[in-house]
Amino acid sequence: MDDRTGRPRVALLIPPSRQPEVLTPETLAHLREVAEVVGGDQEASAIAATLPTLLADADACLTGWGTPPLTDEALDGARRLRLIAHTAGSVKHLLPASVFARGIVVCHAANIIADAVAEYTLLATLLGLRRVHEMDRALKAGARWREAVSAPQGLLARRTVGLVGMGYVGRKVARLLGAFGPRLLVYDPYLGADDVAALGVESVFLDDLFEASEVVSVHAPTTPETHHLIGARQLDLLRDGAIFVNCARAWVVDQEALLRTLQTGRIWAALDVFDEEPLPRESPFRALPNVLLTPHQAGHTRDSYQEQGRALVAEIERFFGGGELQYRISPESFARMA
Repeated sequence: MDDRTGRPRVALLIPPSRQPEVLTPETLAHLREVAEVVGGDQEASAIAATLPTLLADADACLTGWGTPPLTDEALDGARRLRLIAHTAGSVKHLLPASVFARGIVVCHAANIIADAVAEYTLLATLLGLRRVHEMDRALKAGARWREAVSAPQGLLARRTVGLVGMGYVGRKVARLLGAFGPRLLVYDPYLGADDVAALGVESVFLDDLFEASEVVSVHAPTTPETHHLIGARQLDLLRDGAIFVNCARAWVVDQEALLRTLQTGRIWAALDVFDEEPLPRESPFRALPNVLLTPHQAGHTRDSYQEQGRALVAEIERFFGGGELQYRISPESFARMA
């Protein structure tokens, strides 16, 4: 704590060029009300060069996009550091696993980002079922009235939907979809029976999910176990006309196998993530009429960005005020994090 004010000293480690994304003037003002703020005026390279100084007397630090990695060497000198509040999602590439052994509490905004990703998933699923974007393009290109309808229209309530991965996003997607009434199948080896019952889903093996589902959405993280978890065998199990959505990680899906399946034209897909990003101009995915492409934007909305900053500043206030934290990461969840 600051000896003069009794307030915690917080190192602001988000570069000025990235701060407006997550820190509104009101949020910054609130942070300065509840803490003595140091830093916040350097870009990433300068932050990296001065990390030991910035962290030396800090009780907490506020991180986000553009924050350089907080290495073991940098943390060695941070004797007072008790809290790391991350305004973005995964901290896997920001922090060493040893951070928990130091007694430092880590919080992040992944559960807030998940709201945006879940809404994207619902949107992509409905677009796959109704193809309103294709009808719009056809009409604007001069198609005759009924000729603008190129695919059968589907009702979500009558579908079986399979969710691969039931972390923050998968659970929110299940709740959103539940309002429409489809049958929900899930594959997640970490999902307990109590969660299955609470979410109103059916837990199945991966191959069974692909064989039974008319819509499959991927929400698994990037871990050694999930690399190409979905390959040619699973994709071949999809029935003709199925919808495949991936707004999680390209890592989880064998991209070559997915491309071959899509080139047959027998399924439709919405893809937000790719092995190589930005997606090369010559990528064959760009030429497929049965694929909706977006540039890794599922989790990006102005509303969620601003809430990420507000929520993590509030988390700092709760931590030093003795309140219950809402966004704390456990060592176990860190190990399974994307």
